[in-house]
Amino acid sequence: MHPAQITVVVIVFNDADRIATAVESALAQGDAVGEVIVVDDASTDGTRDAVDALAAQHPRVRPLHRDHNSGGCGSPRNDGIAAAAFPHVMFLDSDDVYPPGAVDALLAAAGPGIDVVAGACVRRELPEDHDTVWAPALYDTSAGATLPGTVLKGITAHPEFLIDTLSVNKLYRRDFLAEHGAVFPDGAFHYEDFVFTAKVYAAAPRMAVISAPVYIWHVRRSDAALSISLRRATLANWEHRVEAHRRVVEVFRTAGQPGLAVAAQTKFLDYDLPMYVRELAQRAPDYRADWWAHARTYLAGFDAAAYEAAEAPSRWLARALTAWEAPAELERVMALAAQPPRLLPPSYTNTAGEPVLSGRQPEVLLDGLTALPAAKLPVTVNGTVSVGNTLGFTLTVPELHGLLAPLNPQRAVLRLTDQHDALPAKIREQPLRRIGDSWQAAFEVTTKDLADAARLVSWRVQADVICTGGARIPAEVRAAHPGVARRRVVPRLGRPLLVQIHVTPRGALMVRIAGGLHGVLDVARRRIKRLLAR
Repeated sequence: MHPAQITVVVIVFNDADRIATAVESALAQGDAVGEVIVVDDASTDGTRDAVDALAAQHPRVRPLHRDHNSGGCGSPRNDGIAAAAFPHVMFLDSDDVYPPGAVDALLAAAGPGIDVVAGACVRRELPEDHDTVWAPALYDTSAGATLPGTVLKGITAHPEFLIDTLSVNKLYRRDFLAEHGAVFPDGAFHYEDFVFTAKVYAAAPRMAVISAPVYIWHVRRSDAALSISLRRATLANWEHRVEAHRRVVEVFRTAGQPGLAVAAQTKFLDYDLPMYVRELAQRAPDYRADWWAHARTYLAGFDAAAYEAAEAPSRWLARALTAWEAPAELERVMALAAQPPRLLPPSYTNTAGEPVLSGRQPEVLLDGLTALPAAKLPVTVNGTVSVGNTLGFTLTVPELHGLLAPLNPQRAVLRLTDQHDALPAKIREQPLRRIGDSWQAAFEVTTKDLADAARLVSWRVQADVICTGGARIPAEVRAAHPGVARRRVVPRLGRPLLVQIHVTPRGALMVRIAGGLHGVLDVARRRIKRLLAR
C-alpha cells in the first residue's frame, strides 16, 4: 500500500455518460491516488451534474468547473496541474480508463531522482475490444523493445522516444513540471500532447521506462464526434498537426537541443507524413491539392540532416512532395507510404542511369535504394484471388531495379491475419517460379477455415519473399488490378458463406468472410453505414 501522493487530472467536455467510468478507474488504483481533479470544460449536456454527483459520493474527487469552453484539451489540463495538491501528477481523458495496477507499476519505478515514469498505452478498438500496444518498439518487450527496465537521462541518446507523443501514459513529478514550465498550449490548440511532451523531453528528465500497461486508450471509430486523431479527413486536422510539430521543433531549438529538433523532423518524415499520404486515395481532388501545397511548403523548411536520417522510402516521398508543385504520380507516391513501403513497377532511371521515382517526372532520385538490406527492399507483391470452396491466391513479384535476381528469390510465404487478431493466422509456403522479369507462386486456402459464425472476419493478405541464404523480404499484397475485387456466396452444408475480395483505398488486398447470421448482419450494417456516409 502506498501513501497518498498522486493527483489524477481528468478532463471532460459533454461526456456525462462516460465520466464516471473514467473517474472510478482512477479511484480504483488505491490510496496512492490522493485526489482526482475533474476539470469540466464548460459542458452543456449534464456533465456538470454528473461530476458533482461523483464528488458527493467520493471524498477524493474534486470538481473544477470552467466558465467558458477552451476549445481544446490544454487549458483544462493546465488548470488541473495548477490545482494539484500531491507531489505526482497523472492525466486521464473522460472516455478512457486506467487498467488495474497501473499506479502501482508506475510508483514501483518512481524512485528518488526520477522525474517521469513512462509505461505502455494500450489502444482498444471498440466495440470489438481489440487491443494493440502503442509504440510497441518502445514498450512491448515481445516485439523487441529494450528500454523497459532502464532509466534514461533525457532522450538525446534515444531519439526514437519521440514517437511517443502521449501525455497520459506517464507519471510526472509535479515540481519537475513547474521548474521547467512544462504546460500544455492553451485554448483551441489541437495535438497539444505533442508540445507538452516535447517540453518534458527537452528538460532532460530522469525517466524510468516500464513495459506494464498503464493506460487504456479507447478508439471509437463509429462515434458521431470523432477524436482529434481520427479526424484526418479534414484539411484542418493536417494543419493542426503541422502547427503542433512546428512548435515541437521550436521547443527543442529554444532548449538548446538542435539534435532533437532534427530528430523530430526525421520522425515527421518517417511517421506523420506517410500516415496522411496513405489516405490520399480517399480524399477529394480539392483536398489533395490543398494538402499537397501545405505539405510541400512545410517540408521545404526541414534541415537537410533530417532528410538524410529518414528511412529511404520516406525521404523519396518527401522529395516528391517538394519537387512537384501539384499532386502527381499519386499511385506511386502512396505506395511509398504503404506498410511496408513498396516501389511500383516499372523501374525508371534518368539519363545518368540512376533510379528515379517517375519516368514522366524524373526529379526524385531513389538515392540509397541499392544500399538497402534485403529485408528493407520496397518490393511489390501483386495478388489475384479465385473464389470457391477454396481461395486460390496467385502472387507475382516483379523485379526491382535488378536487385532481386542477385538475391535469387526461392519461396514465398502467404500470411492471412485476422484484422482483430482473434483467429490464428493462416500461413502457406510455396516455391517461386521465375517468369521473365518476375517470380510467381500459387496457394490454396480452404474458405470455411477463414469463417467465424459470430462475426464478419477481415483477413489482411501479406507475404514474405524468401531468397537464397535466408534473406526474407516482407510485403503487403497489392491487388494486381481493380477487377480483383468481387463478392460471391459459397454454398456449403448449413449456412452459406459470403466471401468478398476487397481492395483497400491504398490498393491492398483483403478477404472478408461472413458466416452465420451475425456475420451477415455485420455486412448489412457496414453497407448501411457507407450509404449514410455518402
